[in-house]
Amino acid sequence: MTEKFIRDGLILWTTIDPIGTLAIFSALTAHMTATARRRTAIKATIYATAILFFSIVVGQLLLSAMGIRLISLQLAGGLILFLFGLKMIFGDMNKDARKVEDAGHDIAVFPLAVPSIATPGAIMAVILMTDNHVYSIPTQIGTTLIMLAIMLVTFLLMLAAGPIIRVIGNNGSAILVKVMGMILTALSIEFVMEALKISQWIGGDSITAAG
Repeated sequence: MTEKFIRDGLILWTTIDPIGTLAIFSALTAHMTATARRRTAIKATIYATAILFFSIVVGQLLLSAMGIRLISLQLAGGLILFLFGLKMIFGDMNKDARKVEDAGHDIAVFPLAVPSIATPGAIMAVILMTDNHVYSIPTQIGTTLIMLAIMLVTFLLMLAAGPIIRVIGNNGSAILVKVMGMILTALSIEFVMEALKISQWIGGDSITAAG
């Protein structure tokens, strides 16, 4: 069981990606006051945690009832993540964030809670790691506690965004979000390739092979 919890922790850390979330949060909230940034971090954490917890409790039942396979969820999530990554690369996230706020939408919901924190990969992971047909209730509770711990770390990192923004400035924040956009688009392609089993056709990692 300990081995499973360690594996679950590593998977959730990778899919939730607290460090990547910090970069995106820093770029999106660079124009905010410290109070507004803290309030956004709290709301984004609550929303994302609620989404992941809902996925743990009823995600599997809901997908089965609607006849949706996990591969479909993975493909849809990959496409959404791809479009979001392109927007980060070619758009102005600070300007877009202001437009979203002016339109009455909350950036704590989109794009912070979804798809930045509660990523398609994280949603899929919690559903699979708490499969009612495979794992007991105590094991599922343990996985849920691990998820909550990683969400706490994500929240604490977002609270540290203020000093980071002061150090790197708006230009540094803009560069950071472009880099994260490239990483997210690459990750989204991995989601799609994994769902379609394309990776087995093209062999190993070319970067690793080049090294």
